[in-house]
Amino acid sequence: MAIRKVARMGHPVLRQPTRELSREEIRAPETRALVRDMIETMHEYGGVGLAAPQVHEPVRLAVLEVDAESARYPADDEQPLLVVFNAHVTVLDETPFGFWEGCLSVPGLRGYVERPSRIRVDYQDHEGEQRALEAQGFIATVFQHELDHLDGVLYVDKVKDPSRLAFIEEYQRYHMEAPQPDPED
Repeated sequence: MAIRKVARMGHPVLRQPTRELSREEIRAPETRALVRDMIETMHEYGGVGLAAPQVHEPVRLAVLEVDAESARYPADDEQPLLVVFNAHVTVLDETPFGFWEGCLSVPGLRGYVERPSRIRVDYQDHEGEQRALEAQGFIATVFQHELDHLDGVLYVDKVKDPSRLAFIEEYQRYHMEAPQPDPED
């Protein structure tokens, strides 16, 4: 296993559409090694997801893991470690869900992005078997963010209001949601 170098915004690999992997490629030792490297890289950098283009591999592969105990992300949202190949998203509910997103390929920034609140993800697992899952809220955001990478799209492309793109320090100081007082208090 190895920690891979993460491609940063501006590198052409992040803007290329990726190619699907065959069942044989999914099950190949080289692909299994890539998956292990991606998981280790995601953990090393404290991410909740990582797409193959971010480690300079233009294939339809992403890993995701959201720990419900994380102080950085919404409570009660959890996604056990999942590896998805050849994934595609179908929107089930267009109602916008907004979140200040960050990205290992866009270090030091946060941007407010609204995405559909509920989706279905069709994908192949590590054996090449077809699977599907539904996600909503924050977990749907994580899936859409990572799977956008597979089509050459970065979250900064989806920030509608440029005043809601900030360096992390300014985001923390001026934009982080402060707990709101209960209107009945």
